[in-house]
This record gives sequence, structure tokens and C-alpha cells, in this order.
Amino acid sequence: MNIHEYQGKAVLRQYGVTVPNGKVAFTVDEAVSAAKELGTPVVVVKAQIHAGGRGKAGGVKVAKGLDEVKKYAEEILGKVLVTHQTGPEGKEVKRLLIEEGCDIKKEYYIGLVVDRGTGRVVLMGSEEGGTEIEEVAAHSPEKIIKEVVDPAVGLTTFQARRLAYAINIPNELVNKAIKFMLSLYAAFVDKDCSIAEINPLVVTGGGDIIALDAKLNFDSNALFRHKDIVELRDLDEEDEKEIQASKFDLSYIALDGNIGCMVNGAGLAMATMDIIKYYGGEPANFLDVGGGATKEKVTEAFKIILSDANVKGIFVNIFGGIMKCDIIAEGVVAAARELGLDKPLVVRLEGTNVKLGKEILNGSGLNIVAADSMADGAQKIVSLVK
Repeated sequence: MNIHEYQGKAVLRQYGVTVPNGKVAFTVDEAVSAAKELGTPVVVVKAQIHAGGRGKAGGVKVAKGLDEVKKYAEEILGKVLVTHQTGPEGKEVKRLLIEEGCDIKKEYYIGLVVDRGTGRVVLMGSEEGGTEIEEVAAHSPEKIIKEVVDPAVGLTTFQARRLAYAINIPNELVNKAIKFMLSLYAAFVDKDCSIAEINPLVVTGGGDIIALDAKLNFDSNALFRHKDIVELRDLDEEDEKEIQASKFDLSYIALDGNIGCMVNGAGLAMATMDIIKYYGGEPANFLDVGGGATKEKVTEAFKIILSDANVKGIFVNIFGGIMKCDIIAEGVVAAARELGLDKPLVVRLEGTNVKLGKEILNGSGLNIVAADSMADGAQKIVSLVK
């Protein structure tokens, strides 16, 4: 789960991380009012969307005076920002962060991430702050310094100090940098983050170390113990189908193709999308109904797939282990009848109760094409859609 920059900064402030003063604004008048309250000669007007690269897309403006705040707020609010993370469709800006200006002396990068390779949290730092860290990693990987954190000990002071020196934090500010990193790590662990990224971390002319930007992502599996974080969720930033899927504990991601997929198991879902591509088709989604799906859950999954106007056909690919084939079959039949399915439907069932599942499908009276294998199913749905 993602949250906005201003929300991330509010979370970090609770842990002693220094962030600029700022206020969220949903209208131009609120933006001007927020700037008045801040009372600083320089104010930054920042678009709030769940994507990076806002500055390059015109979503971050420095205002010198209330007239400029009003002008920039009018320009940005309602604008569709297209960045390298939004995709070509972009995202509409519905809220702004009005923030006090900052006397930037030097920019750095600090980030925390769960590294699957080591199975541990890794603290990363670079003196190439303010730029896209992916570009630094691609062209100058030696400029990214890493400290692997032992989960039994946590981030230690000596690790933070070593990284601070490695990225050339001024000697007189090293202790402040250490405190900053330890506070960031505390927030990361306490709130079950998957990413905590400060880009840029800035050293100011007054000798402060401040998180000028903040990106926090959270492990969705841990949200049940963080109701305060769940309340920060902005549904306007998410796909409606993905929101609906989350209500039924379905793993769903919308894609750009026209063949809807319903599969049980993430690995099988990935393989299903691959084989559809192999035979010349384009998957419209990733949808894993999981191992403990009910008839109602499968019916809802079917509805979500069909709510995508781009879907021209559906491929159901089930390997029944914990998930029984007859449950899938009942859900498919119920959904097809309820929704009046008029699009090609190919079903491949294998595993537990497969015979019963096929009997349910065959006796439904619906136009369902049976497949003998995953490859056979993929070829059939691609052919029917074309």
C-alpha cells in the first residue's frame, strides 16, 4: 500500500525525523491559505500523486509570494501528470502539499528496503541525491553504499556512521545524520514498511538534515495491525477493480491486454500470462483466487474480470490442490449466468475433484470451451479472441 508524500512525512515526524513544515490543500483557496499560515517568503507547491518524477512532469513549483502560489495551484490541481511511473495514461492531481521553502546546500539519497536476496532490511545511501536512484544504480552503481541490517540487532550506530562518512556527509553533521537514519529505521520496522525512501535528503545552509521528500510503502499483509496507516489510503489513486478485489482477498492487477485470466496460485498465474503471450495473445490481468476460494469469491473474481471493457475473452486455468475444481466450476457457472456472459470462455481444470468440476461445466448449458492442458487452453482462447 502506498501513501502520499505529506502523509509519509507526518508518519516520520512521529519518530523524530526532521521534515519541512507543510499543509495539504484540496483547492486553490486552501493552497493560498496554507501558504499564508506558513508565512515563509518561499513556498513549494507540490502535486500529490502515488508516483515519482513529479518535478520533471511539472508537478513541483517554487512560489515567491501568494500570487504565484495561486497561479501554480490553479495550474497543477486537476492536471494529469504523466511520469515514468504513472504510465502513458498519467494521474490526475487532486491534492497539493504546500510546504515551506528550504535553503538547500547539498542533496543526498537515503533509503530502506527489504532485500529478498539476503532476506534482510538494507540501508542504502548515495551522494547523488535528487536524481532517480535507478539511473544512479545503472550508470554509477559504486555510488550507492549499502549496509545490511541484522534483524536480531537492528540498525547499529556504527553502520549509520559508516554510511554517513561513505556518502560524504559533512563531519560536523555526521551525528545528526546518524540520528536521522536510526529514526527512519525505527519508523520502517514499527510500521511494517516495504520501502522508505528519502530523495532528496538535504543538508541546509543552517546545518540541518531534512527529509525534503518522503516515499513510504507498506506491507499489505501487515496492515491489519496498523489501522492508522489504513486510514491514509487514497482510493482515488487505485484502480477500481483492484479495490474491489482487495475486499474479497483476491490478488488482482490490471494489465493492458484483452484476455482475462482467473488462476489459482501466483506462480501458475505468471505462467498462464506467459503462455498467452507465447501464443500471440495479451493478458488483461493477473488474478489469483488463492487456495481457499469459495463459490462466492470465484463469482466475484469473474465479475471483476468482466468489468474491464477491454476483455474480449476469459481463460480459467485451475490446478486443484487445496482449491477444488468443483468449487471453481460452480463459481464460473454462477457468474456466467448472473452476468449473461457473451464472450469466449476457455476452462482448463486439473487436480482435486476435476471429474466433478468438468461435469458441472458440461451440464451448465453454457458455451464453455474445455481445454486439456495449459498450452491447449492458451491456444484456444487466443484463437477465439482473434
